[in-house]
Amino acid sequence: MPQNEYIERWISRHGRRLDHFERQRKKAAREVHKRAEFAQRVHGLRAKLFAKKRHQEKIEMKKSIKMHQEKNRKHTDDAPVAEGAVPAYLMDREQQSRAKILSNTIKQKRKEKAGKWDVPIPKVKPLSEDEMFKVIRTGKRQRRGWKRLINKVTFVGE
Repeated sequence: MPQNEYIERWISRHGRRLDHFERQRKKAAREVHKRAEFAQRVHGLRAKLFAKKRHQEKIEMKKSIKMHQEKNRKHTDDAPVAEGAVPAYLMDREQQSRAKILSNTIKQKRKEKAGKWDVPIPKVKPLSEDEMFKVIRTGKRQRRGWKRLINKVTFVGE
């Protein structure tokens, strides 16, 4: 066992405190206030680096929020309007396409592109032990032959 896993071993044997997750939640809630206080107190180059890092985080958050909002929003197509009269049942309907549908088609195309280069898996055929393993001779005179080395990648089903 590696030397640094003693904490995980202790937790698996004895478990955690009953209020562990509650304490973690409260600690995370307090962390926001500590960061704000640090941002106000820090000076100089450290302040610039901290502000830059925080700015990047905000940009990422705004992008993710915008993407989630974009998913369910309707877009109006800027297609040219056909000449002539439009029937009454089509008057109030604008040419709308859901952004969700667009994003789904884009995802589908990406999957198809990725699938093009997948290597087809050949049918599984049974292998004999001679094919699967290579006998390794051991000992001073190379007489012992009980060790085996795997030659081919194999799948052992249940």
